[in-house]
Amino acid sequence: MTRVLVVGGGVSGLAAAHRLRTLLGPDAEIVVVEAARALGGKLAAVELGGRRVDTGAEAFLARRPEVTARIAELGLDDQLVHPGRAASALRVGGRTVPLPPRTVMGVPGEPEAAAGVLSPAGLAALREDRPGPWEPGGDVAVGALVRARLGDEVVDRLVDPLLGGVYAGRADGLGVRATVPALAAALDAEPRSLLAAARSCLPVPPVEAAPPVADPEQPGSAVPGPPVFGTLRGGLADLPATLALAARADLRLGRTVTALARTATGWRAEVADAGSTDAGPVDADAVVLAVPAPAVRRLLADHAPAAARAAGEIELASSALVLLALPAAAAAPLAGRSGVLVGAGERRPDGLPWTIKAATFSSEKWPHLAPAGPSVDPDDTAVLRLSVGRHGDAASLSALRRDDDDLVSAARDDLAALTGIDAVPVETAVVRWPGGLPQYGVGHLDRVAAITDGVAALPGLEVAGAALHGVGVPACLATADAAAQRVAAHLAAHPAAQSAAQSAAHPAAPVHG
Repeated sequence: MTRVLVVGGGVSGLAAAHRLRTLLGPDAEIVVVEAARALGGKLAAVELGGRRVDTGAEAFLARRPEVTARIAELGLDDQLVHPGRAASALRVGGRTVPLPPRTVMGVPGEPEAAAGVLSPAGLAALREDRPGPWEPGGDVAVGALVRARLGDEVVDRLVDPLLGGVYAGRADGLGVRATVPALAAALDAEPRSLLAAARSCLPVPPVEAAPPVADPEQPGSAVPGPPVFGTLRGGLADLPATLALAARADLRLGRTVTALARTATGWRAEVADAGSTDAGPVDADAVVLAVPAPAVRRLLADHAPAAARAAGEIELASSALVLLALPAAAAAPLAGRSGVLVGAGERRPDGLPWTIKAATFSSEKWPHLAPAGPSVDPDDTAVLRLSVGRHGDAASLSALRRDDDDLVSAARDDLAALTGIDAVPVETAVVRWPGGLPQYGVGHLDRVAAITDGVAALPGLEVAGAALHGVGVPACLATADAAAQRVAAHLAAHPAAQSAAQSAAHPAAPVHG
């Protein structure tokens, strides 16, 4: 019997386990070890105000095929839903303005698209489209590139809020090639104009354009056409549980893989949990590491030092969500608006800095979460998600240190300043994601190449997850599928490497280098 160990029970690990099941068949043993006491990683949910609300990622980019295809494969087609036609907004220059359509992560293809967001001086700088730093095949910070070519306001009022929503990071700390790969490729082909490069990345609008759709927490901005985003009716947190059931894996929660060692037929993992009867070594023919970059660094240190160093260079951002369930009638001023992104460095009307970086009005954004019927039930609620945390921002770091009550109070003050709504919530929750999002700094793809090159020299070992090629769910599923396929190919090419669990009982010494 073949045994494969998957380290990590987030969506990447569970997607890898599911794909391994479909590739290896019913007789393979698939073991998933997860350090937390629950599956799902950053896809989680809570009951709030009588509704099930996602507390991590709440949507996926529908234009990529991975999640939609997996949903169909799992038989969840009837649960797939898309946002309504509510519009997103920006809080910039002391005003709340519509999020411009047809941009590439905030970089407009045409100056007129940003006319309502920028000051006259900022719009003039955008129109200049000056030459700036770019070497084909190279990489620079998004902020450095856009500031030099289009001016500071385009970064501060457009690019930075969108990147903050996706990565909980700053434009000045994130690299173009990994965070906006289409723009990097367009600049490689024609580096003289950033506006032209952005324009070439945008889809051609249909003759009869549908109303724009946008999402303050996901990449890109409003564009005409079919829905850009999707989720599951019961919440995106349903996806990991469904994957786990379909994988028929041996799930071991609350356990940590502390070390890996090579054996004659595969790998041995040391699993720690003093309170568990099934802790101890796990022998396997192959291993998939679907864990954050620090754990990749630790587990590869003895086997691929260069890969471990590269993983250790990937920084992580922390964030928090303040969830509010308001009386539905009190949320009436939000009608028609799906959310607001707050520009970095913006100030409230009272001069204080904003605590939140984004507000998602979930009951407006998602029709299935909206109060039912034209007459609002007095007991009905509207759900809001208020996001806190920007990597490298001192004010954000200070906000994340507040206790839950203080954070809820600060977020409610911001909501009142942003929308005028100061109603007492029916229910609140705070969910924290320490180190939840990898930061794709300049040269990130070089670090990923070092990781994959190092792992390629270790037969039967693969890496998947958000640290590699994208933090969104589609990218995570793509890395999981690729890892599972490489494992299956390895096992097919080495049929003698049967279950390490049935091999010699003596542990092998770690192999270095």
